[in-house]
Parts: sequence; C-alpha cells; structure tokens
Amino acid sequence: MQVPFVPLKAFPPPAASTILKDGYMGVGLSAQGVNLNRLPGWDKNSYGYHGDDGHSFCSSGTGQSYGPTFTTGDVIGCGVNLLEGSCFYTKNGHHLGIAFNNIPPNLYPTVGLQTPGEIVDTNFGQEPFLFDIEGEMYETRSRLHRLIGDFPVPGKHGEWQGILQKMVSSYLVHHGYCATGEAFLRGTGEVISEDLSSVKNRQAVRKLILSGRLGEAIRLTEKLYPGLLESRPSLKFVLKVRHFIELVGGVEEDSNGGGGSNNSSSNGGGTDIILRMEVDPPSLASNPIRIERLIHFGRCLQSMLGELEASTGKNEEHSKMLSDAFSLLAYADPWESPGRNMHTAQLCHFGIQVPAREAATGKLLGHIKKLVRVMADNDLGTCAFADVDDFLK
Repeated sequence: MQVPFVPLKAFPPPAASTILKDGYMGVGLSAQGVNLNRLPGWDKNSYGYHGDDGHSFCSSGTGQSYGPTFTTGDVIGCGVNLLEGSCFYTKNGHHLGIAFNNIPPNLYPTVGLQTPGEIVDTNFGQEPFLFDIEGEMYETRSRLHRLIGDFPVPGKHGEWQGILQKMVSSYLVHHGYCATGEAFLRGTGEVISEDLSSVKNRQAVRKLILSGRLGEAIRLTEKLYPGLLESRPSLKFVLKVRHFIELVGGVEEDSNGGGGSNNSSSNGGGTDIILRMEVDPPSLASNPIRIERLIHFGRCLQSMLGELEASTGKNEEHSKMLSDAFSLLAYADPWESPGRNMHTAQLCHFGIQVPAREAATGKLLGHIKKLVRVMADNDLGTCAFADVDDFLK
C-alpha cells in the first residue's frame, strides 16, 4: 500500500507507505513529540485514517466515519493543502474528501503499525503517484485565479477602462511604437502622457547602435541629453568599448563628425580620432597608421577603465569587456571573431532607456511582484499560485 504525501509549493514534502502484509494500521500526520507507540490520530496533534474501520481520528481516541476500509494491495494517499489548512486522503487514486480542517503547521507523515510482521513500503515521490496531484494543483490554481478575476474593482467601469487604456498607450509609446501608440490614442481619445519626440530620439539612438555607428550614437546622445553620459560613466565606458570594436572591424566612420577637434583625453577621448576605414578594409598588419590609432584609442579606454574603477570600485565585467575587445586585434578578420557581437543587446537596452521614465505597466508589475513577496514573507500560502508570469502567458 503506497501512501503518498503530496509535494509541491502548496503541500508538504511527499511521503508514502506500501503495506505488503495485512495488519491493523493507520496513516496520517503527527507533530513532533507525539507518542509513537500509538496509532496516528489517537493523541493530541496527531491525525490518522485507520484501515480496520475506515474512520478518521483527530487527536482523539474516538473516530469519525470517513471512508472505506483498506488492506493489502490498496494504495492510500495523504495530502495536506497548506492554503486551506486541510488534510485529505485518497484510495487507489480516488479522492476521499477532506478529513481534517484547521490542522497546525509542521506535521510529519506518519504510518502506525500494531500487528506483528506488518511490512510497509514508502513512496516519498521517487515514483509517480497514483493520484493525479497535478490535476489537484491545477484546480487549486484555477480557483485562486477565479477569485482574483472576480475581485471587485473600485470606481465606475468607465474609470477603470480609462486606466487600462492609459497603461496600453504608455507601454506602446515607452517602447518606441510611436505610430501604433498615436493610432491607439486617436481611437480612444486619450491624451499622450509622454513627449513623442523623446521617444523618437531614443529610437534614433537605438538604430545607430544596431547599425554599428557608435560614434554617431554617442554624439547624438550627448546632443539630445547633455550630461547624461558624464553622470553615468559605466554606460559611457560600455559605449566607448563597443565603438572600439566597430572600429577594429573596419566600419567607415568619422568619429568627430568631420572636424579636427581634440585628439584624446584621459576619459576616452580617443574616440575623437578621425578614422576613415574602407568597407572591406585590408588587414591590420598592412595598415600601420590604423594600428597606431587603434592602440591609442585602446590606451584611452584603459585609462578610462582605471578612472572608473577608482571612483566605483573594480568591476570584473568591465575588465573582461575591455580584454575581449582588445583580443579582436589578434584576428585577421575581426568580424568573424567570437567577441564581435558582444554587448549589442545591452547597448540597445541602454539606447532605448535614456532617460525615459518607466512605463506604467513596468511599475505595476514590479509592485505586484513585491506584494507577492510580502505575502510569502507572511506565510500566506496562496501566493504560491499567484505567479504574475502565469497571468501574462
């Protein structure tokens, strides 16, 4: 007889017993310190389902009629629903109903045997359970989701609808879907909450990064958002390193927009060197002037990293980033090297975020996830089924 104690988030660790010979026995739960010389359910903080009469025993020697009797060959399961504080049993995969309510926490699976020669085999989840526990979990999750869906929303329906429309438009505009956002706003009659020109500016920076025109992306960022890169030296360093990678690859670029401004500075001014690279450039070995300029740029980046570490502390990610970028100089064709496409996703993220406010949907999701963590900290078991990501699928 197997006695699986159901696992997963809402249930205690699985335990099981298989009785291979007939006997007088009980299956249940017990708190620490319970008398182990008596069947589960007879003593305080002990709960049991006995096979000889099918009665349930709740911390008492007097049983209540509960289910069928069980004997050799039967599979008995015991599960605890921590969300409801209840205990149920199954026989041969069939749910027998709730046996106990308002049970305390921290109970242990217990099998009591009183007849000499009884043999029990246990299953703590190492084998599949006969009872469909996944279906039970699904039903519990569905009940909670229905409860959440039926929760009354304060205010009139029109007010709530307006809030949802603002959230949708905020998401579209924030992530750069300007045309779609404008069309949505026209259809709903809402007023845009964010300057579209700011969104388009971020789109422009992102497109430059994606196309490998890092020099232009840096200059445009400095023009549109003066002081941003100086206030975020880590972002500036990542942009400059990526600029170095593109130059090693031979992208044609005039780093200062066509003028002969300052050649370098200790904070990465090496990007101001005018570099005219061919679309299909010769190898670095055949272009000593190009090598010299790249080396000078690299020294400026090394100096910039030193200043960054002096102000913010050593950063292994930055050091590896620069080391990987320098390693491209060893390749005959840097565009085919492993490090060629590194950091692009990170830079694109930076490119579309400067310096935009967080979208309303992002704030809402962050708030909800924090509330779920607070529920977990306060031992509210329902939070195990209130996964925000489940609702977004």
